[in-house]
Parts: sequence; C-alpha cells; structure tokens
Amino acid sequence: MENTYDAIVIGSGISGGWAAKELCEKGLKTLVLERGRNIEHIKDYPTYDKNPWEFEHRGNMTRAFLKENPLITKAAGFGEDTAHFFIKDADHPYVQEKPFDWIRGYQVGGKSLTWGRSCQRWSDFEFEAPKRLGFAVDWPIRYKDIAPWYSHVEKFTGICGDKDGIPSMPDGEFIPGYELNCVEKHMKQVLEKDFGRHYITGRWAQLTEPTELHLQQGRGQCQNRNLCMRGCPYGGYFSSVTSTLPWAKKTGNLVVRPHSVVHSIIYDEQKGKATGVRVIDAVSKEAIEFHARVIFVNGSALNSNLILLNSISSRFPNGLGNDSGTLGKYICFHNYRGYMSGVMPGFTDQYYNAARRPAECVIPNFRNLGKEDTDFIGGYVIFSGAWRGRPSADDFPGVIGAELKESLSEPGPWRVYMYMQGETIPKESNHVRLSGDKKDAWGVPLLVTSVGYDENDEKMLQDFLVQGKAMLEKAGVTDVQTSDSKQPPGLDIHEMGGVRMGRDPKTSMLNEFNQLHACKNVFVTDGACMTSTGNQSPSILYMALTARAVDHTVNEMKKGHL
Repeated sequence: MENTYDAIVIGSGISGGWAAKELCEKGLKTLVLERGRNIEHIKDYPTYDKNPWEFEHRGNMTRAFLKENPLITKAAGFGEDTAHFFIKDADHPYVQEKPFDWIRGYQVGGKSLTWGRSCQRWSDFEFEAPKRLGFAVDWPIRYKDIAPWYSHVEKFTGICGDKDGIPSMPDGEFIPGYELNCVEKHMKQVLEKDFGRHYITGRWAQLTEPTELHLQQGRGQCQNRNLCMRGCPYGGYFSSVTSTLPWAKKTGNLVVRPHSVVHSIIYDEQKGKATGVRVIDAVSKEAIEFHARVIFVNGSALNSNLILLNSISSRFPNGLGNDSGTLGKYICFHNYRGYMSGVMPGFTDQYYNAARRPAECVIPNFRNLGKEDTDFIGGYVIFSGAWRGRPSADDFPGVIGAELKESLSEPGPWRVYMYMQGETIPKESNHVRLSGDKKDAWGVPLLVTSVGYDENDEKMLQDFLVQGKAMLEKAGVTDVQTSDSKQPPGLDIHEMGGVRMGRDPKTSMLNEFNQLHACKNVFVTDGACMTSTGNQSPSILYMALTARAVDHTVNEMKKGHL
C-alpha cells in the first residue's frame, strides 16, 4: 500500500510539473518519478550570482571536457555556468542511425530549468493544416478546444507580451511585454509598411510585472540579468522548480521521487488497464514497482516513446497501446538551421534600457496561411533583435592610452539578427526504436534515433534566407551575412511525435484528451503527443494540453470510468 497512489506522473519537467500541480490541486495523491537528482529552488543554483572572473575557465569548458562531451556541449546555453543542469554524454548513451543531437537535462525540473521560455499560441492554421494538406493525420482538437486552457496556464505561468491581433499568433493572457528598442521599432515600421508583416515583442515566460498569483507562488520580478539558465533566485522565469511543483507540494498530495529510472508501465491483462510503473533506482539499481489508478507519461518526447516501446505484454507485444503500429514513428522537430545578421547604420545617439533583456522579438509566420503561396508545406517563425555591442581595440587603430579607454567605453554600432524556427512535416520514416542488443546502466534498452531532414525542410530554409535578407536590407541593414548551420535534427530541443494524437485509433495513439486509445488510464501530454509541429514554440501548448487532460481525467474518475 505504501507504493500505491491515485496518480503517477513520469517526469518533472514542464508538462510533468503541470500534471502534478493539476492532479494535486484536484485532491489526488500523486507520485512524481524523476530519473535525475533532486533540485531545490535557490539552494541548488550554485552559479546564480557568480561573476565571469569567479569561474575557473571564465565560463568556458576545458578541451578535455569538450572532447569527452561533443554532443551536449553544442546545446544552446551550455557553459561552465550551466553544465550542472545538463547530462554528460557517456552517462546516457543512445544509438544514432542518422545524426541526431539529443539534448537532455536529468534533474527535478528537467529542461524547464534551461528552456528558452518562448510561448506563442497555436492558431487554427496549424490545427487544420494536416487535414487540409493531407499530411500526418487530422488533429482531434481545434483552437477553440484548447483556448480556455491556454488562458488557464498563461495566468499561472506568467507570459509577458502585447495584444497584437495577429491571426497566425492569437493573443493570450499577458502581463506587460518588453518595449522594443529604437532599431526594433524601425524594423517594425518597415516590415508592416513594405511587407505587410508583423514585428512584435516576444511572448515570453518572464515576470515583467508579477501578479498576486505569482507572488503567492513565491516568485518575484525578472531583474533582466539574462542568466536564466543558471537558475533564477527571483523566480523571474517559469520552471517546475519555482512554480508548479512547490504549488503542488502545498496541497499535501505530492511525493517526488528523484533517482527513479522508469523501466516500463505495468499492464494488467485481466483488468485491461495499466496498474503501475516499474522503476530502477538510479543509485542502488533496485527494481521497485509503484501503483496508481492513472498514469501520466511526461518523460520528454523521446523518453516517453522509449518507455512505451519498452512496456510490452501479451496484449501489447510492440509497446503499450500500440495497436496502430505508429508508436515511435512520425518523429519531427523544428528547423533552426537558418541565421543571419548585419549592421544597422545610424541610431548612434540612442541606447536602450534592459540591456540584458531575456527575451527576443518575433516575426510571426507569414507563409502558407490558409492557402499555399510557396513550393513547400508549412511555415516558420523568425526570432530577431537589435543590439549595440562593445567595440574592440581593433576598431581604433593607432589609438592608445586614455583615448583608447575612452573610446572603448562607448557602445559600438547597432546590429540586427534573425533566425528561423521552421515547421517540419511528420514522416513515417523518421522514427525511434529500441536497440535489440544494447542497454544502459539500468538495464533499459538504448533508443535508436533515425531522423533526418527532407526536401521540404531545404526549401523552407532557402525561403527564410531570401526573405530574411530582403527584410533586413529594406530596413537599411548593411553587410548582411546569411548562414546555414547544417546542424543535425535534435539540437533545436523541440523533438515531437511518436505517440501522436488523432481521431482514428487505426492511425494514432491518443484521443482528443491525450488518452491512449487502447489503454484509457494512461495519458501522454508532453511533446510525444504532437500530431504535427506547427511553427510556434511548443511548450505552452504542452502545458495547456496537460491541464485539459487532467481535468478530463478527474471527471472520468468521478464517473467511475477510470
């Protein structure tokens, strides 16, 4: 009985934290299983207040560390000041059938401690696209179904932004957004006048002005330090550790068990449902079973696929709930390969507040909105910003002494950048599966990743490089340099799919409430559930889907259906 709960949540990241909060608030005794170590707010942020000169290598990693960890050290934001929130390559191997950079952070809070914090709502353009264009399968929901849940999670999380009235990026429940600086305001005017496109302040999970609800969480105003990935002692950005898990803990219904590597979900053939979770203690290697009426799988997209694939039984020999044969297939991601920047002449009499603003500007998708206007499917968001950098001595040849010091104290010219976040189209060939002969240190089969780009991705990339450069140059930006990073999939850290939602159990894994069609007391609400990727940042959608799924779960439990 001591290992029995009303609900089990696998994973403590963004969606797992939300599942815990919602379940505990509704009175369910809830166990959260986290494979990594425990993290406590502030106490376990060892670098949050350090200056650059206080790090042994000034924030850089040694050559030896880079050689031993060629994968994780490519992650955005990784450095000497944040390495404690990322895994080491050798500790958690996997098999790359095609190049794929799987970025992970195993601790209580997961990647919610290091995420980019960008939060844009989907529109019906994204929910309707698969059916309209005939790719993937039809989403079983539309914007009207999820809109109230977007509002629910936005109010609690704290999303800053402006109400811009843009159909492809619906407005939400915002606290005040960051003001655009003078060059960004210029960009906004040019794009609206000459292109009919929008340039807006980003919707970000940063507390520019905390509400009473945020203060009740123990969180404070963002200090514009832009050191978020170290862990924020002010709670200025949203994470499971600062927000949802402490809120759940206050109910008295939460138990968090770190160092718990989930092996598989237990399926009872007689009862026709899942009854619990098999766990390997990460430290002792002891096998333990926990039991519950409902199970939420939120291990992050690829780990959730791995757990379901490894949950085999006579009823489900190919993975729990896998009657459709789609488990592990149709893996997709966001295309981040395109980047460009240039110099903006003038504006040198102006500077800006919030020099370390931890947010960017956004150009919402303007491609293929309801009708196809390109030779590729889908669209892309553009992130952008303008700044004044610090000049170097090379900018002042022949100048020395006090004159050089005075020159270096002034900011340099303005620069503007853009990079893309492009939709990718789910394909059956893009998949993950279990290795037949390789296992990790806890006896769990290694995951094999077989995911790559296609012609659609290449066409979208080229369109961004052309359109982005045209926008910058029309605004007066000079010396525009464009680049294709050619980075493997995965480095975007937006992997999705494999346990997709759909209307038909023959072609999908989950119904409109994120329940497994074939095992109704198991829910998947992290990135694995995604039917398609859209172009917007996905985390706020995971939160909304999770809260909606919990509401449905509790209603079904009250009716005796679960």
